[in-house]
Amino acid sequence: MQYARLGDTGLVVSRLCLGAMTFGVNTSRPELGKVDEATAQHMVDTCLDAGVNFFDTADAYGDGQSEVILGRALASRRSDVVIATKAGFRTGRAIVKAGLSRRHLIAACEASLKRLSTDYIDLYQVHKDDPFTPLQEILEALDNLVKSGKVRYVGFSNWAAWRGATALQAQKSESLARFVSGQYHYSLLIRDVEHEIAPFFQNCGVGMMVWSPLAGGFLSGKYSRETMKEPGNRHADFDIVPFDHEAGFALVERMRLIADELKCSVAQLALAWLLSKPVVSSVVVGSTKLAQLSDNLGAAAVRLPSETVALLDSLTTFAPQYPSWFSAKMTDRAVKISLQTPES
Repeated sequence: MQYARLGDTGLVVSRLCLGAMTFGVNTSRPELGKVDEATAQHMVDTCLDAGVNFFDTADAYGDGQSEVILGRALASRRSDVVIATKAGFRTGRAIVKAGLSRRHLIAACEASLKRLSTDYIDLYQVHKDDPFTPLQEILEALDNLVKSGKVRYVGFSNWAAWRGATALQAQKSESLARFVSGQYHYSLLIRDVEHEIAPFFQNCGVGMMVWSPLAGGFLSGKYSRETMKEPGNRHADFDIVPFDHEAGFALVERMRLIADELKCSVAQLALAWLLSKPVVSSVVVGSTKLAQLSDNLGAAAVRLPSETVALLDSLTTFAPQYPSWFSAKMTDRAVKISLQTPES
């Protein structure tokens, strides 16, 4: 297993993190919750045996069952592992059962502690932004949870770069518990975070956790044009990650050739590419089958040559956004040339 510090903290986490979104039965999204408790225990044990010490869930997964199952599975190893959970999505019919208000965040944290059967949460993340709650209220509520001892570290997920930067500045200036991580979608198919999020994280010492690194399983290579929309599979029932499917199939075909040369699976290649990115602290992998999980965990042993990383980068290049393209074109050439070293 590979390990890294979570952002610029002293917390050491495995670079592959088990995501428990599939644990339990989700009544509102039955296609997501497919893993019963016995299978979940096997998955957790498999991860522990492989050196994984990082586990991620959320109060909304499996209508709360995910946290219950994960807590039971880790009970005997609680002091050895890092548990992350999230809050913000709706967890009940009452209007106040959602969002990032002080009332909901504190209540949600206390409920997660009970479901996880733990005295503290290592990493408490706001699952999404809340346009209805003032940022100051969110940050003060999270700080309260840290100072009360219920939470060790705080993170955010799916926020715009400007929003995260504004929050970090407020936390720093007011000595509030600081965001140490951000959980975002990042994959060979969708590299949007490279525009603003990744540079922001690297500049501020925030560690990136990656959700859906295989783009809903597409980058495992298991889908074909014919099976893409078959009932019961992820892309038929929960196609949340938008990408050009034709371009995706062309990419997977090239990846098969590269994976064959490296003697790894297509999924391991996709995960290893993410692990090569300095901004990434940990990649969240989840599955519904033990065989899938074991294959994903094998990515930790895959070391990609720099030329392979460059090749994969080139296969999914994207057009720079403004003002990046403007800045690149308007860089002073005389200064750039004068500062170049023989190696560059």
